[in-house]
Amino acid sequence: MNTQEPSRQPSPDPAERDAFFPSPYSLSQFTSPKSDLSGAEYPDARRDGRWKVLMIAADERYLPTANGHLFSTGNHPVETLLPMYHLDKAGFDIDVATLSGNAVKFEWWAFPREDREIGALYERYEARFRQPLQLDEVVAGLGADSDYAAIFIPGGHGALIGLPESTAVKSALQWAMAGQRHIITLCHGPAALLAAGVDEAEGGSLFRGYRICAFPDAMDRQTPEIGYMPGQLRWFFGERLAQQGVQIVNEGIDGSVLQDRLLLSGDSPLAGNALGKLAARTLLDALAGR
Repeated sequence: MNTQEPSRQPSPDPAERDAFFPSPYSLSQFTSPKSDLSGAEYPDARRDGRWKVLMIAADERYLPTANGHLFSTGNHPVETLLPMYHLDKAGFDIDVATLSGNAVKFEWWAFPREDREIGALYERYEARFRQPLQLDEVVAGLGADSDYAAIFIPGGHGALIGLPESTAVKSALQWAMAGQRHIITLCHGPAALLAAGVDEAEGGSLFRGYRICAFPDAMDRQTPEIGYMPGQLRWFFGERLAQQGVQIVNEGIDGSVLQDRLLLSGDSPLAGNALGKLAARTLLDALAGR
């Protein structure tokens, strides 16, 4: 019997020079072919077709690390599709947007291939992933009567590329908070909340005093040791959120979720199902009778 441990060396991405996927060992520890999809029954699901969710997705794949290597990333499929699964079951259509209007990038190595329902959901939305809306065009049409009940920003290290500096993301977040719409995000997705501080003194105040669950900086610092990333990150979003007055409450990852007013958050892929349930239930309750 072969008991040799999988390699901890990051796997080269043949599509780009000096780019790497996570190591076989890290994938064996942090990915699963099957997900928990329990609790997706919503007797009061919306059937009027009015309310939707706006998903802001990653459109860049390669994240430079401190040593110059590139991490081949994107949105984590579990962190994207499990919350979508619950929102879809609760009757919410989902519009997909990226900064550029280019296709959504996924960390395909983390796709839960034994989840037939998740596979079917992906196929149903594949055209939107391939040809998403351009975020600034969506933002230009947002108003008090817009039919988006929430903004959803999935995780994956791809959320670190572009979103934290985007004025379009800033405008979307401001619109949501001003209009009492919910913001749903998990793992590295909360890095996009930094956009609220673009061109604002001391990072602004939109989320100052909020508490969230997210992927801890301390764990990001450890992942290169097992080859999940080919090098250390150049910056850490938890530190920058703290400078804007946002507190990450979890020190590890165990699937925790948290609601603080309009902000719904989760700590990692482990939180995908729980965050989906929290988001679906929260939106249905908030829109009851509307």
